[in-house]
Amino acid sequence: MSLTVLQDFNFKSPIEKVWLALTDANTLGKWVMANDIKPVVGHKFQFRNEQWNLIIDSEVLEVEEPHKLSYTWVGGGINTTVTWTLKHEDGTTHLHLEQTGFEKEDQAFNGAKYGWAKMGEELNNVLEVL
Repeated sequence: MSLTVLQDFNFKSPIEKVWLALTDANTLGKWVMANDIKPVVGHKFQFRNEQWNLIIDSEVLEVEEPHKLSYTWVGGGINTTVTWTLKHEDGTTHLHLEQTGFEKEDQAFNGAKYGWAKMGEELNNVLEVL
């Protein structure tokens, strides 16, 4: 059985701004961790956190600017897929996160739930100054 982390965030920012925060390496690095992402299908990149001695290997799987971005998230003992879905309605951008492929409800699964919630708060702060 595969478990999924689901998170929903709402921002009073244009969808293009939220898309930029997901796909621009410098901006993404301000709320997730240092990386070399490019929104190009097949692009292989890494997230790096020296403080945690953590390297996440990723490959972009799907890009539908500015509505959907999907990439692998492999490292720290997990092999998962992260998919972001964006929708803009009535002045609000709705951002949905789905991270699939967890094998059990363990530290990695719970850490992802906690971590994405915290990073979503940080994303809100980043969007306010963009």
